[in-house]
Amino acid sequence: MPEQLWFTQILNNLFGGAVSGLLQALHIAPGNLQAPITNAVSMQFLVCLFLLLLFMLVRTSLSVDRPGALQHVFEGVHGFIQGQSEEIIGHHSEGFTPFLVTLAFFILTCNLIGVIPGFESPTAVPVVPLGCAIVAFCYYQTQGFKHAGVGYLKHFFGPSDPTMGWIIRLPLAVLMLPIELISHLARMLSLTVRLFANMFAGDMVTLVFFSLVPVGVPILFLGLHIGVSFLQTYIFVLLTTVYLAGAVAEEH
Repeated sequence: MPEQLWFTQILNNLFGGAVSGLLQALHIAPGNLQAPITNAVSMQFLVCLFLLLLFMLVRTSLSVDRPGALQHVFEGVHGFIQGQSEEIIGHHSEGFTPFLVTLAFFILTCNLIGVIPGFESPTAVPVVPLGCAIVAFCYYQTQGFKHAGVGYLKHFFGPSDPTMGWIIRLPLAVLMLPIELISHLARMLSLTVRLFANMFAGDMVTLVFFSLVPVGVPILFLGLHIGVSFLQTYIFVLLTTVYLAGAVAEEH
């Protein structure tokens, strides 16, 4: 079992017994009965707490006449994601911006928290990127059904050109259904592996150079790790936006 972070130890001391009892009641065997809360879970809890306080701070300090620096940052991020989603999805993309912005802030904070001594990036553990990928997958599928109803299922049967006869469309639909299902499931795998692999590699490279050359050189890799954190956040949100565009396209 990996060494517990100090924040993980605090959570296990406070809630470890209750969490173990809950997992046993659900017939889930925890890895450690004395410390069922892992570092990844504790870091996600800390990230959610930090973002909640940050959002509350921004909300209470909103001003039209004299916006502060923090408000400018949030408005800039919101405007960037809104502009990107409008280019990819179209004029009806405004309703998806809150989800995309929240997803971006969560992943970015999870990526960057590992830079702080005493913490680690939860996205460097496979289950966290997988959770984000599942949330994105369920969201865009739900929006697809919300936008087109049951007609969204036509998306999984290939082109529905009315000029094509049933002799062609039926075999094509049978062929396209498993291909489309595998394609959509592969999206979750792609999102998960890309985010996890990059963050895990960044953490390992930075850790190795800090142990070998503790002064000077690691700062370069630390800067590279921060750059990768922003880049992977952007790619994750961009791909989610592309998947949303396919799900809510007017053709459906």
